[in-house]
Amino acid sequence: MITGARGGLGGAIALALAKRGHDLVLNDLDMSRDLFALAADLRTFGGRVEIMPQDIGQVQQLPGYVAEVVARMGGLDVLVNNAGVSVLSRGDLLDVTPESFDRCIAVNMRAQFFLTQAVARHMLAAPAARRRTIITVTSVAVDQIIGKVLAEYSISKAGLAHMVQHFAARLAPENIDCFEIRPGMMQTEMTSTSREKYDRLIAEGFVPAGRWGSLDEIGKVIATMASGEFSYAVGQAIHIDGGMRFKTF
Repeated sequence: MITGARGGLGGAIALALAKRGHDLVLNDLDMSRDLFALAADLRTFGGRVEIMPQDIGQVQQLPGYVAEVVARMGGLDVLVNNAGVSVLSRGDLLDVTPESFDRCIAVNMRAQFFLTQAVARHMLAAPAARRRTIITVTSVAVDQIIGKVLAEYSISKAGLAHMVQHFAARLAPENIDCFEIRPGMMQTEMTSTSREKYDRLIAEGFVPAGRWGSLDEIGKVIATMASGEFSYAVGQAIHIDGGMRFKTF
């Protein structure tokens, strides 16, 4: 199951998993033409693809939603926590509103905690022959990079990173792997309003790789991690950031 599947990153993750032979549940807020088109494309790889909308911010509904996913699909072996929101308005830390702060915490951290909890409970109740995997997408901005205009977003992602470590420690003995992906500069809907600024930073050497990251690079890493072949890499965070976190001289 991939949350936030309608967006560019969600679609890239779904594509990489479909190519590896996974059956998929595409989660987003509601049905949309984009989701139907994505599902049609993914089915050409031979796997089963279901669209199952759910607002993961409605945390009381998540146990029932996960039960519905399991009933429809016959099981759930991989969760990709990809859904997320940005700030309501980019600006000074001193101007952050309670509405923007609460929204980031509610979707980027609270919702993903309780969805992960519901999925983990299912996995523990239904042992499987293969290792299961929970992968959470955070950001390069959780510790090494401090943004001047995205405080509430970065704070919510930092909490999410810590969440991964807690679930990893709890679930590793149960053959359930928990990993974190920290993307750098990716061309997504979320970064579209700051494209010019980021282009300039890249040109100035802020990213050692010298370019934007491509969404398929994240998808490929997630699909590899979902294979169950990294069982001793408990709670690892993988940076897909072109070296953005480095301080170079």
